[in-house]
Parts: sequence; C-alpha cells; structure tokens
Amino acid sequence: MKHISIGGLDVSRIGLGAMSMAGYYNIGSGSDAESIRTIHRALDLGVTHIDTAEIYGPYTNEELVG
Repeated sequence: MKHISIGGLDVSRIGLGAMSMAGYYNIGSGSDAESIRTIHRALDLGVTHIDTAEIYGPYTNEELVG
C-alpha cells in the first residue's frame, strides 16, 4: 500500500468509505459482522484512512470503526 504524508501524518493513498455500512443508501442486506470483516480486511491491506461521519448514522459508523 502506498502512503502519503499529510500534515505530518502518514496516510494510505487509498481509504475505505464507510457510508454504506450504516445503511445510508438503504440498499443491500449487509450486516455489522460483514462491515467489521471489511474494515479488518482493509486494515490488513494497509489502509489507514476510514472515511465516516455522524450524519451517516446516527453514530452507527463510529461504533463499527471503534
């Protein structure tokens, strides 16, 4: 995984968008367990940036991400 320095932080060039993990799009039949597996896989691959926001929520994504 390639990284870039942003404001003194070493961040992966590829991030994981977590909007759909909270069911924001109201599609699919994803589960918390599937979302957690996806997060773990991204971390295993070297992703260090997970994009989330409370508006996706309420706070569902933050609880999944930790």
